[in-house]
Amino acid sequence: MSVCYQFWKLRENLASGWCHAELFTVHHLARPPLGRHQSTRLSDAQQCRLQRLTASQPSQSIQSEGGTTELWNEREDQFQCAGVAALRNTLRPNSLSLPNFHPAPRLVYIEKGQGLIGITFPGCAETYHSKSQQSSRGQEEEEQQQQQEERGRKSDLHQKVHRFRRGDIIALPAGAAHWCYNDGNEDLVAVSITDLNNQANQLDQKLRAFYLAGGVPTQGQQGQNGQQARETFQNIFRAFDEELMAEAFNVPREIVRKMQQENERGLIVKVREGMRVIRPDEEEEQQQQGPWADESNGLEETICSMKISTNIDNRREADIYSRQAGKINIVNQHKLPILQLLDMSASKGNLLPNALFTPHWSMNGHNIVYVTRGEAQVQVVGSNGQTVLNERVNRGNMFVVPQFYASTVRAGRDGFEWVTFKTTSSPMSSPLAGYTSVFRAMPLQVITNSYQISPSEAQNLKLSRGGQSYLLSPGRRSS
Repeated sequence: MSVCYQFWKLRENLASGWCHAELFTVHHLARPPLGRHQSTRLSDAQQCRLQRLTASQPSQSIQSEGGTTELWNEREDQFQCAGVAALRNTLRPNSLSLPNFHPAPRLVYIEKGQGLIGITFPGCAETYHSKSQQSSRGQEEEEQQQQQEERGRKSDLHQKVHRFRRGDIIALPAGAAHWCYNDGNEDLVAVSITDLNNQANQLDQKLRAFYLAGGVPTQGQQGQNGQQARETFQNIFRAFDEELMAEAFNVPREIVRKMQQENERGLIVKVREGMRVIRPDEEEEQQQQGPWADESNGLEETICSMKISTNIDNRREADIYSRQAGKINIVNQHKLPILQLLDMSASKGNLLPNALFTPHWSMNGHNIVYVTRGEAQVQVVGSNGQTVLNERVNRGNMFVVPQFYASTVRAGRDGFEWVTFKTTSSPMSSPLAGYTSVFRAMPLQVITNSYQISPSEAQNLKLSRGGQSYLLSPGRRSS
């Protein structure tokens, strides 16, 4: 059924102070009630009718010249419920992940290594030029460089390049082209979650990446998996008319042929002679992001200069800390303002041996959990009152805890570390045990009548954990 709406939209010009109204007519097809982000892309499989959750590993691997791209099965019920897709990229030293963009926002956790990343925002100025790289050299070299620039202006100009390291959370907005380079001496491992159900994605709920170079190699990618990989990671120049592209870029056809070429190098390539890009010294960059970097008034940061990453492994910045149980670092839109645009966030948890993460539920988003170290017993209870996950999880496992599903974790004897990706920029959770629990906030008589227990037993249920909250030290039974 089609419904016609007419409304006035007020447009205001802040610079001149004038405004005017425009009449809009919208034809709307009546649909069922909408869910998160006012999304209409939820199918029956995505409505979280889950009977069982599993801790899963990647189901597909794409081997490239400079590394590996591993994908979790996005058709699993748990990933369909959360509306996300997961992948893990491994870049060998001196390797480049080719420029690409995707239609949905992505959050990346650097599990290992270091490197450089560039994100291209349309309309932003090329603020990095080669003269800045000469600041530590002699005056004579600076003058020579300046003369060269004046002759032909052939020095390199580009947008900001960011340094990242192990433990960083990196935000990649939808549609922003980006590349990544491993300039370290060890493999670079990056785990990513793409929020396919985000309102920025107007396509269907399927992982896609539009590459500006390269493509999926044919070797080792035969059959249905190979076809799916080629549909997921596609070189956008390949299908354009060669002559039209040559005219658009004003370059010879030979260059266009190289742009369209999909050879066996794959999605991650080895850099032949090493890369030298213009960026500030690491110490200078840290000073720019120093103690006052997060104290913004909302005016000094634009999309062009916005900070895209922060380190989640910093012990001094733990949001929840227990000497007997562990710590949790949370990165939300207040710590990293760009997350407000993505409507995503993350946290890094560390449980000491046999410690517990209190039973709790997420109030405003799904949680996608990736295990980085150790092992733990995880239990998740679904909306039907049944246990949907009761497994021992290990490093490399990933599982989903849907919104409002209650869960708890007990660390193994060697402790437990994990990263949680969240489909909201301001995550909220409600604990069942501890100082900030729902029971602590309830009147005693509500508890006694709910469970038919004595007032003393109800008092013990409310207060037995003392001042502990979220992270609980091992009880007598576990020790």
